[in-house]
Amino acid sequence: METTTPARAADPSGVPAPPRLGHSPALSSGAGRAVARIAAFAVCQAAMIAGLGLLITGPARNLWPLSAEDALNDAFERVRNDALTTASAIASGAGDTYTVVGVTVLCCLALLVVPPLPRWRAALFLALAVWLQSLVFLLITEAVDRTRPDVERLDASPPTSSYTSGHTGAATALYAGLAVLVLSRVRGRWGRVVAVLLLLIPLLVGLARLYRGMHHPSDVVGGLLNGALSLFVVGRAVLADDAWAARPPADAVDIAVAAAERRPGPSREAAVVIVNPTVTDTATRDRLRLVLAQRGHADVTFVETTERDTGGGQAADAVRGGAGLIVACGGDGTIRAVADALAGTGVTLAVVPCGTGNLLARNLGLPLDPADALAAALTGEPRALDLGTISGDGIDRTHFTAMSGAGLDAAVMGSTSDRAKSALGWPAYVLAGLGELRGPRMRLTVTLDGAPALHRTARMVLIANIGTVQGGTALVPGARPDDGLLDLALFDPRGAGGWLRAASVLLRGSRPTGTAGGAHGGPVEFFTFRRAELTFTRPQPREVDGDPVASGRRIIAEVRPGALTVLLPAGEK
Repeated sequence: METTTPARAADPSGVPAPPRLGHSPALSSGAGRAVARIAAFAVCQAAMIAGLGLLITGPARNLWPLSAEDALNDAFERVRNDALTTASAIASGAGDTYTVVGVTVLCCLALLVVPPLPRWRAALFLALAVWLQSLVFLLITEAVDRTRPDVERLDASPPTSSYTSGHTGAATALYAGLAVLVLSRVRGRWGRVVAVLLLLIPLLVGLARLYRGMHHPSDVVGGLLNGALSLFVVGRAVLADDAWAARPPADAVDIAVAAAERRPGPSREAAVVIVNPTVTDTATRDRLRLVLAQRGHADVTFVETTERDTGGGQAADAVRGGAGLIVACGGDGTIRAVADALAGTGVTLAVVPCGTGNLLARNLGLPLDPADALAAALTGEPRALDLGTISGDGIDRTHFTAMSGAGLDAAVMGSTSDRAKSALGWPAYVLAGLGELRGPRMRLTVTLDGAPALHRTARMVLIANIGTVQGGTALVPGARPDDGLLDLALFDPRGAGGWLRAASVLLRGSRPTGTAGGAHGGPVEFFTFRRAELTFTRPQPREVDGDPVASGRRIIAEVRPGALTVLLPAGEK
């Protein structure tokens, strides 16, 4: 039998549409076969549990231990009291349909939106497991007709069969599924403790259903089995790398790149991709390589940063080697180090966000998916962006792309562990910040562009080339990386009222205009400048683009207009 390959969609001119950058049939994950596998195993799962139910209600109903189930239900009815009834209602509620659906949706959203990266497989695993057990449960209740225990029931009896326990099955799929995800992400004792607590919930739900007279013990066992099998079936198809359906061949990337290189089109300049290996996995590198090949970059070299050289040395070597395009793949620290080496060279930079904050990428309008960000940059155009320089006692003159500062923000950067950032993403900074809010206020003198000195107190000082941080908050409203200026923000809220006024300024996304000779402007002050000198009365923690540097008493900041050439999507600046 012959098979035909569907033609690729064409535009009105009849020319086949090019593939989406970073994607190729050679890199297909085989989602269709994964669905088919789940469906096949789900049929077997439903048949097995339904067969067990027909056995329980038929030939085996008078055999032990099934013959003892009525006595156990009677025993639960006899020990009821107000405290146990209240506790059972709470436990049973954990497996209620509305609770399970709500918790599932919230957990899936968290897996998709909480950095460092969307965890699509984890979210898909949880959602499919809960959905599959529900589907199997409905099929079984139609196939197995079993009446509920002959005791006083504390809940309204639903129209479904007593076999299996839907509450128990749903709780098993949800909470045991969360336990699986916790064990795969959180190492050490705390991960095991949380997983054990999650695994206890389905057992408590099942016990509560027995206490409340809603199910026979074998119904609860059937529910546990349904939920556990749903997790196994979905997890085997979705989570296990070695079992992912239609897994591409080992040389899939080579096949896709070779196909892209054979496509007619102009050959572009040599490219060097500088990657931070702690935040860039092999799959991400493969997709970046494919994106570059699809845009005509056949001569591509990947180099890794190291603990001692975070990108600057690699970028300088690439420039000396004649590279026409540098791709920086990492967090703000990696981007800063590469930009520092490229300042003033005219060599084009493509920013690929792979870190925790990714402030520059967010402000440049780049997607946060690495391959999508590179594809957007390569289909855009080069733009000249400003860089800031910073120096001081204990800080050699260096460039920064996003923000530098002293005080609260620098203390937060220094107190946030790499482990916390890896596990939580940027919310780790928020948690660390709560512990630093009561830090001492600092006194400083500010001189902007040679104007008379300003004497201020502050909890946090920010020198900004960009204005927006995570969550879309305009921390320094109006700051732009292409206006030839840097922005200074002084945060000095006093008491709860001061923090609220500061928050209102940030939420409005606009700011009062500060001048070098202006009076004190309240909890937040903003200034623009080309050169600033800040002198503190005591050494303060300091940071450059999110990386802590030596504490000190002096900061000198200057702007270098248009010093960096960056590829940006059309219409973005």
